[in-house]
Amino acid sequence: MARVHAFTDDVLADHDAVGLVDLLRSGEVSPQELSAAVAARIETVDPALGGLAHAAYDERPRVTGGFFSGLPMLAKDNVDVAGMPTRHGTDAFPAVPKKADGEWVRALRAVGLNPIGKSRLSEFGFSASCEHPRLGPVRNPWDTDRTAGASSSGSAAFVAAGALPLAHANDGGGSIRIPAASCGLVGLKPTRNRTPQDAMMRHMPVRIVADGVVTRSVRDTAAFLREIELHAPARRLRPIGDVTGPAAERLKVAVVTTSVGREASPEMRELTLKTAALLEGLGHRVEEIDHPVPDSFSDDFLLYWAFLATAIVRTSKLQFGKGADISRYDNLTHGLARHGQRNLPKLPLAIARLARSQRASAALFRQYDVVLTPTVAHETPRIGHLDPGQPFETIIERLMDWVAFTPLQNATGDPSISLPLAQTAAGLPAGMLFSAGSGHEARLLSLAYELEQAQPFARIQD
Repeated sequence: MARVHAFTDDVLADHDAVGLVDLLRSGEVSPQELSAAVAARIETVDPALGGLAHAAYDERPRVTGGFFSGLPMLAKDNVDVAGMPTRHGTDAFPAVPKKADGEWVRALRAVGLNPIGKSRLSEFGFSASCEHPRLGPVRNPWDTDRTAGASSSGSAAFVAAGALPLAHANDGGGSIRIPAASCGLVGLKPTRNRTPQDAMMRHMPVRIVADGVVTRSVRDTAAFLREIELHAPARRLRPIGDVTGPAAERLKVAVVTTSVGREASPEMRELTLKTAALLEGLGHRVEEIDHPVPDSFSDDFLLYWAFLATAIVRTSKLQFGKGADISRYDNLTHGLARHGQRNLPKLPLAIARLARSQRASAALFRQYDVVLTPTVAHETPRIGHLDPGQPFETIIERLMDWVAFTPLQNATGDPSISLPLAQTAAGLPAGMLFSAGSGHEARLLSLAYELEQAQPFARIQD
């Protein structure tokens, strides 16, 4: 078990993003010093982790009026950054620099964040492990024999390894929360329509993707959402506001350790029940319930996922240029596209049922304030377990077995946060997933602060 991190006594030290903002405002450090330190740390750990898609370290830091003004960060390589290519985790088309920032990166810059590079993802974000047949895997800094988890794996690997305090992640089936769970981070998927998005994400029939960040502290995630909300308030959603600590409110919490045809491993169930006991000790009311997911959900979500792959394969040359070579896509992308094509007549009903999941979720959250599950169903897999070079049937069965709990909130649009509250017997981080009704990020953040204080998160450098 090889553990890798970049924490040292440079200007970054072990500060979180809010701590670095304080240093920037006091003049103790400069944006240039921070960017140089982040670049040096990335270069130190990337040979072991493989999380970097593109480096732009020489770009002059932009100092704006935003809260994070001068703070360097990485954007995930499925959003557009001016001057950088957008490869979507594949090498199937030429790396052509984009002429302009996408809407998401414009929002990042508005709050003061400076993208100095891009992080790797699985091909088009379809897999819960980035293991490209030619570009190689993204490895977990807690154990480099393991995956860093889901499509935001590059961002999570670098934040967990201490290369920078926060990085962009987005989540269409768990890709903020799963890498957070695998790498010992805080990962909050916002409510649908809470944050700005690039056009590719906005134009989906069911908007399952939400953009956010992975961080090492609850206050960083809370500060990020506060600032994004100040820049682009979400219409028709309850405001998050400035959440700075626990709330006095005691919550009614439902605990679930099974999903459709899948159960959490005995270890994950035990860790989840220990977290439930922690909640009870803090005065919250806890009740274990059966899973609230319709029996059709897994098949419907897989078909919708497959439909997205079918659309990408069919329109690759239109979207990515005449140089796009679909033969270079991995087995998972092609297998999903075939599954989508074969089952296309079933798609309208599947989309309708996914859309109706919002009503079932609203009914659940009239009974409970929060639902607790494990973030993933079993311990973080070793590199190779989810290798996209395997037969499609093997990969998809293994993916669905591991990623049993996170996709529901992508369909319902509800907010959901993974917190690094547990560790496995092997010493790996294990995330606990807390979900709430639409618009209730503030409730999740207040609870996260309380749990972070009650049971401080394990640190890789310790």
